[in-house]
Amino acid sequence: MEIERYITYDDQKLVLLVLEGDNIAFEHLFNRYRDSIRKLYLQKTFGNIDDTDDLLQETFVKVYLNMHKYNKTYTFGQWLYTIARNTFIDYIRKRREVLPIDNINLHDGIYLAPNPEEHYIRAQQRRQLDSFLVKMKPKYRTLIELRFFKELTYEEIAEKLQLPMGTVKTQIHRAREQLCRFITDHTDILP
Repeated sequence: MEIERYITYDDQKLVLLVLEGDNIAFEHLFNRYRDSIRKLYLQKTFGNIDDTDDLLQETFVKVYLNMHKYNKTYTFGQWLYTIARNTFIDYIRKRREVLPIDNINLHDGIYLAPNPEEHYIRAQQRRQLDSFLVKMKPKYRTLIELRFFKELTYEEIAEKLQLPMGTVKTQIHRAREQLCRFITDHTDILP
């Protein structure tokens, strides 16, 4: 497909292409929403660029990993915003700060049980993700698995790996960057 075609596709078409394994379509979705989600995080973190970048990466990794759960009843933007909002709430909870109740938008999508086609798509995405994980540095792969698959907190990871908290945060940030690069442009990361 020509790149120009992707630009003209609506979100629904791009989502279908991503579910079929087309990572260029995911890159276009990412580019379409990156700036608005980044601005939201900059505002919510009071301009903290490091936290904003971490939140942005974490959001789009979650979007990629959960694309098969997207419900067409909602716009892709609403679904993405829900993931961004929940990622931010998790960020706040981990820092034990108070989140004002008026910043919470309570309308979650209803997800139906997956049909056989969705099972196949999910398995295909998992194989693709596994191929990306295999390419990663072992320490980064471990961090991605602990953080996103086992859903451990930074503190739990630091304790489990016997690493300082700052090292864990830095390495998880680098691991997410590496995974995002694999997802969006299929480039191998040099040592």
